[in-house]
Amino acid sequence: MTRSPTVFAAALALALSFSHCEAAEDLMEIYREAQRNDPALAAARANWEATQERVPQARAGLLPNVSLSASANGNYFGTNVDTNPRVNVDRGFAAGGLTVSASQPLYRYANQVAYSQAVQQVEQADYTLALARQDLILRVAIAYFDVLLAEFNVDVTDSQKAAVSEQLAQAKRNFEVGVATITDTNEAQAKYDSIVAQEILTRNDLENKRTALRAIIGRFPRDLKRLGGGFEPMPPTPNTLDDWVDRALTENLSVKIARYNADIATLEIERQRAGHLPTLDLVASANALAGSGSVNTDRFNDTRQAQIGVALNVPLYQGGFVDSKVREALALQENARQNLEVARRNALFTAQTGFTGVNSAVASVKALEQALVSAQTAYESNRTGQEVGVRTNLDVLNTQQNVFQTRRDLAQAYFNYLLGMLRLKSAVGSLDERDLEDINRRLRG
Repeated sequence: MTRSPTVFAAALALALSFSHCEAAEDLMEIYREAQRNDPALAAARANWEATQERVPQARAGLLPNVSLSASANGNYFGTNVDTNPRVNVDRGFAAGGLTVSASQPLYRYANQVAYSQAVQQVEQADYTLALARQDLILRVAIAYFDVLLAEFNVDVTDSQKAAVSEQLAQAKRNFEVGVATITDTNEAQAKYDSIVAQEILTRNDLENKRTALRAIIGRFPRDLKRLGGGFEPMPPTPNTLDDWVDRALTENLSVKIARYNADIATLEIERQRAGHLPTLDLVASANALAGSGSVNTDRFNDTRQAQIGVALNVPLYQGGFVDSKVREALALQENARQNLEVARRNALFTAQTGFTGVNSAVASVKALEQALVSAQTAYESNRTGQEVGVRTNLDVLNTQQNVFQTRRDLAQAYFNYLLGMLRLKSAVGSLDERDLEDINRRLRG
């Protein structure tokens, strides 16, 4: 008896979409909760907010600086002079002052470069936060589908256990009536015991995968919606490796971040070299002094003064500090350049492996669908052969095992395709929530 691949694909989809609860959570619900509770994303947001302050901090070095100082003192002066006639002075008086000073940088090249660096750091922070969001999408999708695959493996193991248990019972009955040897019973028993051990491992793996998802959303997930039917993996669009590689080299978020680091490092060299340059400031001050007396007189005094001008500072020698900072900045610039090259190569590698991985997953799904047809046909043929005495119980058990293993491999290939597409889009910096929503529409409770 033959069956088409679509029949088995539908059967697999039915198994994948099995749900224990109508209120199962879907992928977007898990993702929204991860957005609220994931500490890695929260840390990235806080870092983004902190980086936004770099511009106003740097701008402050280009704007006026105004300060006010005031003082108030009570004074006492007393003296005796042994002259003829004797002079005695015993005087108390108060004195106070108020000073307002201001300066406006006219030429401070280091501050101008620092402002340019701050602007680039703020722009870079946007990509850093976007990268953290992409990372969360991938982590949620991987954890979600790891749970689904672990649940599917538990379901398959349960089905396999039930099927082998039936074979074991049949072998025992045949042995009791004398139409089979004890070997058939022992083989079925060995296969059953192996599946029991496997069942323990699959259930433990499921708990581990649920715990991994908990680490992202902060709680154990409820039942999850599974992949629905009518899903046919398609190659990436465009299906040309060069297009994806070119995009990765220019649009990959890690490459963009590394490129900003290189630009900022180049500006840092300019900033440190500015330590050799003069600075010019416009300065102004006004002060007022008043007192009810002084050491020499007990009369009230009031003095006011104001001045405005420019202040020039020319660094002549600073012990080699500036030259050392320049050499340090040059070394850090080379470090940033090499890190940019590392990011570019990683992006290229990710795009290449992602592209080939998606196409491989598409081919694997088609091949495994046909393999499942063949495995099922072989199993049914061996069942028929066992009934007429030309196949042994071990033959049936082995072909049955092949059916279940192929089902596992096919489920893994489906999930490899979905995750591969997400990783490929991440490699070119285009991964966003809409990609999760597209997958989410394929799920059902």
